[in-house]
Amino acid sequence: MSRLKITEIFYSLQGESSTIGKPTLFVRLTGCPLRCVWCDTEYAFSGGTYRQLDELITEIESYQPQHICITGGEPLAQKQPCEELLKALCDRGYLVSLETSGAICIANVDARVNKVMDLKAPGSGEMSKNLYTNIAHLTKQDEVKFVLTDRQDYDWAKMQIDQYQLAKKTNVIMSPCYGQINERDLAEWIIADNLPVRFQIQLHKLLWNDAAGH
Repeated sequence: MSRLKITEIFYSLQGESSTIGKPTLFVRLTGCPLRCVWCDTEYAFSGGTYRQLDELITEIESYQPQHICITGGEPLAQKQPCEELLKALCDRGYLVSLETSGAICIANVDARVNKVMDLKAPGSGEMSKNLYTNIAHLTKQDEVKFVLTDRQDYDWAKMQIDQYQLAKKTNVIMSPCYGQINERDLAEWIIADNLPVRFQIQLHKLLWNDAAGH
């Protein structure tokens, strides 16, 4: 039977993406092949506890969650068991989202899952890890997220939106990197350029100062 290495499971409000503000059960998988310079979940790179898939699903169901977010680290670093978990949760009728770095193929992720996929900007230090073939597997129910540290990141993101026609394929989010860029500046750039994107600030950082388990 499949097993997954889990860093934490907790119930909170979704702090970003199209479901921002909704009560959500977070299942944080351990491990990530990237090392973004602004990463806020380095504690999920290692450690964790192995859980059998059926036991994990039983615990998830005990929360009676409105929505489930599978996150990391990079959840698809545990590719096959993660994909099995996503399918099993969808089969049980849950609304499920996957937060993924965009560095691992998403082709086999269950079509019912809301994929929230990063494209790493230059300021992340991991731009070379972007797997652009993933864009073909995104739909209108999915989302591409850009975390931006400065104007260079913003201009780079604009080029990706234009080159890959992202706004026609899926939903696009721009998020200011916490503590590195003025949020109002980013908002005004988006307004000035009339970009077809959603601006967001990470709600959980405003409410809980980025504490683990929130």
